[in-house]
Amino acid sequence: MTLDTIQSCFDHPPPIHLNAELAVCFVLSVLLAQDTYAAALIQHLVQSYPAYRLSKPNLYKALTFLETEGAVLSYWQKVAGRGRPRRMFTLVPPHREPAAALVQRWHAYMQQHPYPADWSTNRDRYAARSN
Repeated sequence: MTLDTIQSCFDHPPPIHLNAELAVCFVLSVLLAQDTYAAALIQHLVQSYPAYRLSKPNLYKALTFLETEGAVLSYWQKVAGRGRPRRMFTLVPPHREPAAALVQRWHAYMQQHPYPADWSTNRDRYAARSN
């Protein structure tokens, strides 16, 4: 670490990591549209919100919470182009309405907390920091 590298953190901020609560809202936003599996959720976040990241522990904490609440069920399915079956997650119909309300809040939050100003010009740098 040098003073220059510290300065670069202000010039090119690191990715923003979602906490467990925001992870729940993000997962619900995807599950309202389609069933999916954990790795695809992480990929979807990176594609949809390039400056944001979701750690595997927070993702699994969110999925476990949603399963415990009875809002999400899981099942195994072979996914095209993938070797082994994936644990798929689906939103239970009675929870779609409350999920939609949280997703509205998620979208409002993301509009109020936009990407860092330089996210598009430094997209590769953000991607490299998440690996």
